[in-house]
Amino acid sequence: MSTYDRGFVTTPNSGSRRSAMLSPLRRIDGVLLAAVLALTGIGFVAIYSSNLVALTTQDISPTVFVNRQLLALMMALIVLTVAVTFDYRDIRTATPVLYVAAVLLLIVTLTPLGTEIRGSQRWILLFGVQLQAAEFAKIGVLLALAAVFHEAKGQPRLAHVAGAIAVTVVPTMLVFLQPDLGTSIVFLWVLAVACVVAGVRLRGLIAMGVAALAGVIAAVQFGLIQSYQIGRLTAFLNADDPTIAQSAAFQTRQSLIAIGSGQFAGRGLFQGTQTSLSYVPDNHTDFIFTVIGEEFGFVGSTIVLGLFFVVVWRGLRIAINAKDVFGSVVATGIVAMLTLQMFVNIGMTVGIMPVTGLPLPFLSYGGTSLIAWFAMVGLLLNIHMRRF
Repeated sequence: MSTYDRGFVTTPNSGSRRSAMLSPLRRIDGVLLAAVLALTGIGFVAIYSSNLVALTTQDISPTVFVNRQLLALMMALIVLTVAVTFDYRDIRTATPVLYVAAVLLLIVTLTPLGTEIRGSQRWILLFGVQLQAAEFAKIGVLLALAAVFHEAKGQPRLAHVAGAIAVTVVPTMLVFLQPDLGTSIVFLWVLAVACVVAGVRLRGLIAMGVAALAGVIAAVQFGLIQSYQIGRLTAFLNADDPTIAQSAAFQTRQSLIAIGSGQFAGRGLFQGTQTSLSYVPDNHTDFIFTVIGEEFGFVGSTIVLGLFFVVVWRGLRIAINAKDVFGSVVATGIVAMLTLQMFVNIGMTVGIMPVTGLPLPFLSYGGTSLIAWFAMVGLLLNIHMRRF
């Protein structure tokens, strides 16, 4: 007689037990995984093209960034495999440890052990490799929020909401001090979405919104948000003003030129003038979408957006079919995080969103970001595989 436990079928026959152990893997979401790998592949092409001319001119191997990203991809695939292997409900029990580890990494980043680049101290240099702790903190915060609301069993009370706010505010403030306003916004966005999914009442959501608004106003009044940060957030509104050509609006203007020059089918791979002449700053990281827009045009941009739509669709499907609150909050939080970063990143390249420094998931150059996102995809696959 068979019994069912956590989606595994256990029978006296050893062959049946081995088959049962493999049964979750047979339910892996191939569509989601294929879309993620396709986006990553497009990202590699765009990263290579973004600095091809500049690196060649300096007698530097044009594959230097691609090689680093490839190494990160290998690590990301290992992390994804590990994230899929363990039952996500077992991951819930390890959430306190993962959260504390993420917070400690953020604290270390602000110490002399952290590395400062362009006035921001966001990285830790470990064995010659730069790690951005905030990317791992996104996972830690999300898991912590899911664990808090899981204990509420669908009926969150004030204590649960207070706990959710507490586990979010601490890393948010640490990231804000780096300073990294974009990631701080991501944390608050995930908190809001988690509260909605967990069933927090409307008046509670309104109270949180009012408190957040009051906090922003107070931060501006007391100078916690610097003038240059406000300038970066508002520069896109005046991108055509020639008097601010050297400010953040310069990036927006050059980005618009690059994407606009791609027109319908693009200039062709490695043929983008804005890309090859490095007119768009950071076009292999935050502005990677300009490379796609210029060289592959409207067609290529639409394909990328379509792949992101597939990932969001499959993620929402996984969230809806999750068998518990923990899985539902984790899956929805990942989708919410992806949607926000995608919208803000692509939006800033076309001049409708401020320049916040948020990378485009799976495409932008950055090993830590790639590893973190593959870990989150692993969690999505895990929840999907064990939905029964």
